[in-house]
Amino acid sequence: MDALTESRAGALPQTAPAMPPESHLAMPVQSLSRFDKKARRKWLLPANTRSPWLSRLVVFGGGLALTAYGAHEMYKVVEVGGVTLLKWALLFLFVANFSWIALAFTSGVVGLVWSLIHGRMRFDMPTALSAKTAVVMPIYNEEPSRVFGTLQAIWEDVDATGLGAHFDWFFLSDTTDPDVWIAEERALIALRERLGPDCRVYYRHRQKNTARKAGNIADFVMRWGGAYPHMVVLDADSLMTGHAIVTLAQRMEADPDSGIIQTLPLIINRNTLFARVQQFAARIYGPVIAAGLSAWMGRDGNYWGHNAIIRTAAFAAHCGLPDLRGKPPFGGHVLSHDFVEAALIRRAGYAVYMLPTLKGSYEESPPSLIDVSSRDRRWCQGNLQHTRLLPTKGLHWASRQHFLTGIFGYLASPLWLMQLVIGILIVLQATYIRPEYFTGEFTLFPTWPRFDAERSLALFGLTMSILLAPKLFGLLLALVDGETRRGGGGFFRLIVSALIEIVMSALLAPIMMLVQTGHVMNILFGFDTGWNPQRRDDGSIPFKAIVRKHRSHMALGAVSLVAGLLISPSLVAWMSPTIAGLIFAIPISWASGQLAIGLGLRRLGFLTTPEERNTPPIAMRANTLAQELSAEHDDHIDCIRIVHADPAFRAAHEVFLPPYQRRAKGDISSERALAEAKLNEAETIDDAIAWLLPKERMVALHDRALISLIARLPDTTRALAVTQSEEAAA
Repeated sequence: MDALTESRAGALPQTAPAMPPESHLAMPVQSLSRFDKKARRKWLLPANTRSPWLSRLVVFGGGLALTAYGAHEMYKVVEVGGVTLLKWALLFLFVANFSWIALAFTSGVVGLVWSLIHGRMRFDMPTALSAKTAVVMPIYNEEPSRVFGTLQAIWEDVDATGLGAHFDWFFLSDTTDPDVWIAEERALIALRERLGPDCRVYYRHRQKNTARKAGNIADFVMRWGGAYPHMVVLDADSLMTGHAIVTLAQRMEADPDSGIIQTLPLIINRNTLFARVQQFAARIYGPVIAAGLSAWMGRDGNYWGHNAIIRTAAFAAHCGLPDLRGKPPFGGHVLSHDFVEAALIRRAGYAVYMLPTLKGSYEESPPSLIDVSSRDRRWCQGNLQHTRLLPTKGLHWASRQHFLTGIFGYLASPLWLMQLVIGILIVLQATYIRPEYFTGEFTLFPTWPRFDAERSLALFGLTMSILLAPKLFGLLLALVDGETRRGGGGFFRLIVSALIEIVMSALLAPIMMLVQTGHVMNILFGFDTGWNPQRRDDGSIPFKAIVRKHRSHMALGAVSLVAGLLISPSLVAWMSPTIAGLIFAIPISWASGQLAIGLGLRRLGFLTTPEERNTPPIAMRANTLAQELSAEHDDHIDCIRIVHADPAFRAAHEVFLPPYQRRAKGDISSERALAEAKLNEAETIDDAIAWLLPKERMVALHDRALISLIARLPDTTRALAVTQSEEAAA
């Protein structure tokens, strides 16, 4: 028993309810096949009708022109000697992949111009608010001390603005691990004790996590959303300053046409090599990319599922998600719900837009390549599921573009792989039909008589230039901004860091190509993904797991190298970045999760960010509070033992449970029946702890009758300790 438990033993104070009184909102399921355009609301502010037509012309018109030029040049490359079926396939795949990077380039150009004009725009601290806002944090098997410490830090920062009375705070738990669930409740009690009786921090745990995160948010909106005109949605790894949250609330109050306002979260607190590369890229390149997106999206934007504010009533009225017909992976619950919710609320006539220069919005990222791969599997399924939603009636064309962007973000990998394979087949064909056409001289590209080698080299240079240009734009903006330049270690270190990031990205790209291609193929063949909690720590992955994950990638790289050398050294030179990434997939993946490498680069001043050199006070406070909460009580204590040993906590736990609902006769779950039978047979609490399986524990701790059975069981270990203590005293 820890100190917190001992301090409460023998006292049963009155426990505040876990949640406030319910205030219901209807959340009807939306139709995807029908929509009455006459029912769409009109803008209340005339200025909101303006469209960013110039930015869109540059992005899409420029992207189309650049793609057309690339297609023309590629056709000239392959037309020499006649265009065969394989050459047509190569041309098609090149254009598909080239169009993707062309749009990214033109969006980056717009982002650069926008940033030069508006990049220094700042938001003054609001002095007054009129409405109530709920700040909700969905959690799923997270480390309680970390998420509760984070929310306390945010609460304190908002309270320091003087406007804290306008915010209520909610943990929305979908946790399925009973030990973590009980640790969450204990952390809530500790948090309330820290903040005082008027802190308005609430907690709701769902016994069944129906529809996952989307269902978690929807449950809150339908049951409590009526009391809150707005809600700020956080992720379990989110961190936002009081200024950012209060500004979002003020902007939504001032803009009656807004439905969702999104911030740009920056990555912080990352230390492994992989995470530091992501953190650096997000900080240096992210702002210019986000600025480009914001400029052309205007008020027809997208939602990333967190670090954003939502108009609650509009969300309830128009964002009820249907279950898609059929089985997963393409049917069932909508996984990437945020894109869909943004599209539906925009369809209803509300604006969705981003504030790319609002500071104080942060998040974390996975610590290793394998962690990203696991998360990517779920994102891949969700984005490919959007192919079912593209025909939805009434959507704004920009919403369909967001869907297409997400879909192609994963289809690009198999398309790139197919382009490489077809290129190799053409080289093989040329080699074995006309072997005298390949010389022994080393050149960047094979000397193909059936291709225009000079033009192909120029096209390769163009492709690489527009691929890297958005990164160059971000680096230039960072170099000219004194605060960012100094925060990145100065001119020299910032440039070297960018080179390290580019090299790492080039090595990781072919690995992710194969990983994402595997995800796409699994989904196309009907394999559903799970919903495992994301690792938030900086721990490394066992080397055996890394070998299992990447041995096929390494083998493919070795085969490609040998085959390329047999065909032509020039082919190997052309494919060297891809081959190198695959051959070294295992050591690259291992290195990506290493703290020592990441921290070593940090000590040398590379891959650093301004937020790392001058850590935001709220981040330091969150880390301190997480450590304090962890020290106060163990996040991993056995749930049955703590409920049995601590009467005060047991009473609080029963108060937190939802009101008793009489079950229908004959409706007895197997888990409950087994839990009751085991508890009735148990002679001591140790028996119950040994016998109850996780699902049975979850059921037992949701049932007040079974909790009373747990409470009555004797603790022989404790009784023996007391007896020994009394004997020693005598």
